[in-house]
Amino acid sequence: MKLRSKLFIPILLMFVMLGTIGGIVGAADNASDGNTIVDVAVADGRFTTLVAAAQAAGLDGFLADPNQSLTVFAPTDAAFAALPAGTVEGLLADPAALTNILAYHVVAGRFNAADVLAVPSLQTLQGDALTVWMNDGAAYVDNSKIIITDIQTSNGVIHVIDAVLIPGAFTPPAANTAMSAPAEAAPSTANLSIAEVAAADGRFSTLLAAAQAAGLDAPLASPGALTVFAPTDAAFAALPAGTVEGLLNDSPTLRNILSYHVLPYYVDSTTVVNSPKITTLLGKEVMPTVRDGQAFVNDARIVITDIPASNGIIHVIDAVLLPPAGAVPAAAEPKAEASGPTIVDVAVADGRFTTLVAAVQAAGLDGFLADPHQNLTVFAPTDAAFAALPAGTVEGLLADPAALTNILAYHVIAGGYTAADVLAVPALETLQGSVVNISVRDGKAYVNNSQIVITDIQTSNGVIHVIDAVLIPGTAGPMQ
Repeated sequence: MKLRSKLFIPILLMFVMLGTIGGIVGAADNASDGNTIVDVAVADGRFTTLVAAAQAAGLDGFLADPNQSLTVFAPTDAAFAALPAGTVEGLLADPAALTNILAYHVVAGRFNAADVLAVPSLQTLQGDALTVWMNDGAAYVDNSKIIITDIQTSNGVIHVIDAVLIPGAFTPPAANTAMSAPAEAAPSTANLSIAEVAAADGRFSTLLAAAQAAGLDAPLASPGALTVFAPTDAAFAALPAGTVEGLLNDSPTLRNILSYHVLPYYVDSTTVVNSPKITTLLGKEVMPTVRDGQAFVNDARIVITDIPASNGIIHVIDAVLLPPAGAVPAAAEPKAEASGPTIVDVAVADGRFTTLVAAVQAAGLDGFLADPHQNLTVFAPTDAAFAALPAGTVEGLLADPAALTNILAYHVIAGGYTAADVLAVPALETLQGSVVNISVRDGKAYVNNSQIVITDIQTSNGVIHVIDAVLIPGTAGPMQ
């Protein structure tokens, strides 16, 4: 099958013009270097036919141009395989027809899912318009279903579709099929939990099995605000033979490793690459770097960023992160799930921590602090401690989740430290990444300059020590 078009020359001229226009449109979208549409498609692994077709049509340079700002509706390899026999081969041998079809998958400008669904049609670079519509809660462009949305790249956004778009081939659904105008909300992964996004994607079966074996599946499916560096099945397969099987039979070690891939707060890719270090759920740091335009966390390359979920965000990585040897002290070992009131339950029931509880909920950390598998120490400021802050401080923090999370994480230690454990050390590393100093002055115990007024309130997932002032990172008092 060959599809010829008289639009080949105009399309090439359009691409040349858009090289200039896209530089203007895309200027705001390319504030930092990163993976282009082509980089992401190659690294993903599900778009080998699309990449080969773009190369055959000579469009790979255009789609990799960092000055562009584009939206690509990307058919998977399965979508190309579903075409009639010989179609792909015929197109690869006919650059004009191939260019015509590929250009029908590209829109000038960065249109996220919400933007796509806010309009009835989108003008493509091929010249014709795509029809955008909804059916039974699913979004379509022409007759292709949008199955994954908002894969961000440095020069645009990718939406994955389940069928190849053919110019002029759109047929409205049968009369007995409801066809509606685009809805206000996108069928985005943002409506699914991290666990559901990973399951729907299909490339994280080992990660999900490991999370279940380690007892981390519930947090990944529960409300909250987590960040997950998600290794693909290929990343796990690259480990030495027998490693995965051994880990699945060693829950404590497996849980430590998986906790090293999770942040108990929301961190987008821009924040990741601009951070010298990030403290994980394990309480140990990972080190983001940028090398030759590629983003890494430790030695794992970040191949896809900012996949939204209802309870956080996912960054896909190409290798499993391994904590440094001896990184987990005995006190920080995860504990088996225990029954009884959690840190959150106790704080709510106590009545003196209403501001702290409200702050934890606003930051999305309540799920983490209520996780029965955790073993944590919380230095808990009372309502009076929050009230002593300068006027407007609490309100400002509640409106700034990032700053709020930074402060709250500075009150939490990985591991259950009783008062005796706390007073046995000069400092403790917090989940925020900085340390708090421990001192005794005039017979009273302090963490930084906050007095510990009540100790050893035991919960099923850790211990609470009550303090009389809010801890602020960077303001630790001198070690005594």
